[in-house]
Order: sequence, then C-alpha cells, then structure tokens
Amino acid sequence: MAPAKIRVLTVDDHPLLREGIKAIIDQAEDMEMVAQAANGREAIQQFRKAKPDVTLMDVQMPELDGIEALVAIRSEYPDARVIVLTTYKGDAQAMRALKAGAHAFLLKSLLQQEMLDTIRDVHAGRRRIGEEIAEELAEHFNDEALTHREVHVLRLIAEGNSNKQIADVLAMSQDTIKGYVRNILTKLGANDRTHAVTIGLKRGIIGA
Repeated sequence: MAPAKIRVLTVDDHPLLREGIKAIIDQAEDMEMVAQAANGREAIQQFRKAKPDVTLMDVQMPELDGIEALVAIRSEYPDARVIVLTTYKGDAQAMRALKAGAHAFLLKSLLQQEMLDTIRDVHAGRRRIGEEIAEELAEHFNDEALTHREVHVLRLIAEGNSNKQIADVLAMSQDTIKGYVRNILTKLGANDRTHAVTIGLKRGIIGA
C-alpha cells in the first residue's frame, strides 16, 4: 500500500502563481494540492474544509493578510503547519511570521528550486528558514523595533504625506509627528524620510 500523499492548501491572491504552484506539486508523486484560496478569509474556510497537512500562505493579500490568517488558523488548529510565501526577504516580515507560528519562510523567487523540499521538511516536523532570510534576521536581531504607531507614520510617509498631513490624519500636533519621525530615523539608522521608507520596504516593515 502506497503511503498517503502530503495534502497541500495554497493561498495566494494571484491565480497564475497558484497554478504555477499546482503544476510543481503535480509533478511530485508524494503530494497533492487539495484546495486553493485567494485571500486570508478564504484560507481559513478552505483549511476547515480540507484539513491540509501543509499550507502555503502568501503574506500580502486583500481582506485578511497571510499572517493574520495564520494566527486565526493556528488558534483553531494549533498543529497546523504553515509555510509563509513572500517576495521580500525582510527580517520584520519573517519575524512576524515566525512569532505567529510559521514553520518555514520561503521566497517566491525560490519556489521552483526549494518548495517541494520545504513542504516535505515541514510535513516531517522540521522548521526551515532560507539562508538569505536567516542572515537578515541575524543582522537586525538586536535592533529596537518600531512601535505600531511609528509603523503607521512610516506608511503615511511612504504614501507621500507631509508631517502636517500626517498630523491631520492622526489628529496629533506636528511636533508629535516630528518626534515620531525622529524616532523612526534613529531606530532604522536612516539619513532622511526617503531613506527610512527604503529601509522599511527592504526589511518588510511596510509593504510595497
């Protein structure tokens, strides 16, 4: 009797990527795709229906992002094994995913080379973090993290808002916003606002 196949759920808002993942999985004799989802809410519903062995979860999605969906799934199913997929190798995103209970973190650019082995490792109970992501995590391990408010301010800066506009949006004084901006620059080691946005994007603190 042949061993049971590894049952995989794929979650990504891009249909072409889901089809690409399915094509790779179909080539593997030891696994099968049992369900697909296009956002975090669908992911939770499909997980409940399919009870997959391993879930491939994109981070950036509409309605409910991958990490929020991961938290929700693991609150119901603590043994759920989830591989987080991303285009970023940023440490902040990886840290969020790992704290939420992800078993692996895989760059989409490496799906063809590493996805099947990563699925097998996670199914076997092993954790897997790519070398590039591990280096990012190590480099920023002792950095002081931005607060939720500082991340919000950095997002508003990335959208092109001035301090006055940010103050209006957050119903705060311009001096308070200037204080947040100073803290952001210091914590990120940034020279100016534009540099801070660049670092925030590279490290996955804010999304593109």
